[in-house]
This record gives sequence, C-alpha cells and structure tokens, in this order.
Amino acid sequence: MKQYGVLVVDDSAFMRRSISLLLENDPQFFIVGIARNGEDAVEKVQRLQPDLVTMDVEMPKMNGLQALEQIMKTSPVPVVMLSSHTAEGAAETIQALELGAVDFFLKESLIRDRDNQEITQDFYYRLKSVAEAKVQVKPQVGNSKSKEKKKIKSSHTELIFIGCSTGGPSALQSILPRFPKGFPIPIVVAQHMPPGFTKTLADRFNTLCQLQVKEIQNGECLLPGTIYIAPSGFQTKFEKKAGEITFQVIEQTEEKVLYKPCIDVSLKSAAPLFKDRLLSVILTGMGSDGMQGCEIVKKNNGYVFVEAEESCVVYGMPRAVKNAGHADGQYPLSQMYQEILSFLK
Repeated sequence: MKQYGVLVVDDSAFMRRSISLLLENDPQFFIVGIARNGEDAVEKVQRLQPDLVTMDVEMPKMNGLQALEQIMKTSPVPVVMLSSHTAEGAAETIQALELGAVDFFLKESLIRDRDNQEITQDFYYRLKSVAEAKVQVKPQVGNSKSKEKKKIKSSHTELIFIGCSTGGPSALQSILPRFPKGFPIPIVVAQHMPPGFTKTLADRFNTLCQLQVKEIQNGECLLPGTIYIAPSGFQTKFEKKAGEITFQVIEQTEEKVLYKPCIDVSLKSAAPLFKDRLLSVILTGMGSDGMQGCEIVKKNNGYVFVEAEESCVVYGMPRAVKNAGHADGQYPLSQMYQEILSFLK
C-alpha cells in the first residue's frame, strides 16, 4: 500500500490539528510536517520534500498564493488549496489554480462533515489522485507530434464544447485567451467546481480573453463570439426553441450523476442537435465524466479531441474517452488550440 507524506500549511492551530487528524484517518497518509505561514511552507517543502501540500490562503508574513508561486518555481509539488466559501475566497482560489495548484476543497465543509463517509472518502480519493499528479511548472513548447492525428477538416462547426476537471482552470488559461476577437463559433465550458465558483471563474476569464466570457443563464440563447461557463451546482442542457439553440439550466436530471455540471449530461443533449457540427474537447481531470457523452457525439457524427497524457495533470477523463475509442485526435495542451483552429479551416 503506497503512502503519501503531507505538509499541512495553516496559520490556525485548530485547523492544522483538524486537517492532520482527518488525513491520518486514512492509513495511506502521514504528516511529514506543519507550517504556520507561507515562508515556513516554502522552506519546509524544500527540506521535507512532501508528496502533497495542503495550503491555506490567508496567512501572515507570506500568504498562500505567494507561497504557492514560490513553491512552483523552486520545488514543484502537488498543492491543494483549502478555501473559504466566500466571493473573495473564490477569487483567490481561481488565482491559485492558475498559479499551479492542482485542486481545492472548502475548508469549512471538510471539518463540518468529517463524519460523513461519502464526503471524506471523496476527499481521500481526490487527494491520492492529486499526490500522483504531474505538476506543470510552465507551458510546454508545442513541438511534439500527435501519434494518432487524423486529417479531419470541417468548415461548418457550430459549437466547441470543452470539458475538464482537476487541472482544468490552468489548462483553460492556455487555450481560451488565444481565441481572437470576432471568433464566430460559440464555446461552452463545463468545469467541475463546487457551487459558487464558476461565476468567479467566468469573471476572471472575461478579463483575460478577447471574447466575452460569461456564466450561463437559464433560457438564454447560444450566440457566436461568446465563451459560456456552465454554472456549478446545476446541470446545463441544450434545447432548440423556435429555431434557436437555448440553454436549459436545471438542478437535477432524471439520471443520477456525480458532477454538477456533468459533461455527459451536456453532451448528450448537444450531440443530437449539432450532429457533425459539434467539436468536443476533453481536457485534464480525474474520473470518466465525458466518456458517455462523447459516445453520443460520435454516434451523431461529431468530433472529439482529448488532451494527451504528457500534459495532463490527471489523465483520467481523456484516458476514459480514448480507451473507449471515441477520440479522433489526442494532443498535448500546448498544441490543442492550434489543432482546433486547423480542424475548423
């Protein structure tokens, strides 16, 4: 049984103890050390070489974001942010994910629900996946060749759908800002996040992108030149009304699914409407969300690209789609934008 050494970083003695006790309830985790602020964290990451770091945001001397940036430069290691569920906390969490943090959890929920087996087991599962994650220090140079590139040309694509989970925000940052102003095809993104965080994600990308970026509202029409972020805590479906494609944002669907938003749910509704005019892109993420949806995309003659293992933080979702035989192309993140453009020509 593989074990993972964890450095717990928090300025609160209560939180350090609570997080340590929670982690030690799983025999695969052991605490290699604790840090009370960012400076302490940077030094102990170098000296103790943990497999994983849990990082608070607000701390004296050096905060969690500053410490994360230093760690990524000097001693890259998987870092998980423990976030407060506030508007300010959400904004800081999005920044942390851009800086290289591989996942985040809501601190209060972890402590409050520590006796809930389903929540704690999900926490342990995700941490173990994170501990095995590849930390991307900087964008890769786009000079590697895809081993299974297919010559697909399409001049009539009407929707680009991007699905991602763990590692997704930083992956999206390498793609979405590159789409030029006036790009005619709408882009819809489903990123796994807790409720309340996708609005902040959309607002953040709206400052970085040349296209308008917004969180999807129930009933609004799909328009060109816009990047839409599916809202967390809900399912986003596509429907056709009076000749226009609109979004249906609902709390639950007939089928029971783990994620909100769920990539499978969105693609299953999009594929029959767009058929061969749909390009689906599955990026980094743990689990297999997107596999069933991509199967429906292929049955409706749509196209599917997946991120290559070499650039994924976690290769779970792209691997599931590829292994099921639904991928038309597999590309490293550094090439994905150019491959999308080449496909559209």
